[in-house]
Amino acid sequence: MIRSGRYAALLAKRREYTNLADQLGRATGSVSSNIAEGFSRFGPRDRAKFFEYALGSARESRDWYHKSRDALGEPATEARLDLLGHVTRILTTLIARARSRAP
Repeated sequence: MIRSGRYAALLAKRREYTNLADQLGRATGSVSSNIAEGFSRFGPRDRAKFFEYALGSARESRDWYHKSRDALGEPATEARLDLLGHVTRILTTLIARARSRAP
């Protein structure tokens, strides 16, 4: 979904961005992990909970991309922020649907 590995590795090469690279990699990796976990749940409440975690991670990822803008450059950052915007909208819809199916 969101391939941050290349950007996290690029950031990690510069000492001043080591922590930022780690946080970016963790946040973006958490998005897809929580989506996968949510889709594996049968109950709508459980599903919504993991989609909410993924949404939080997507928002956190946006913050880390903003903080890494100087190192990654404007085009790469904007492309990732745009993609995360799409992910956020999709997750918002999935959460609403899962909640509406909950008893």
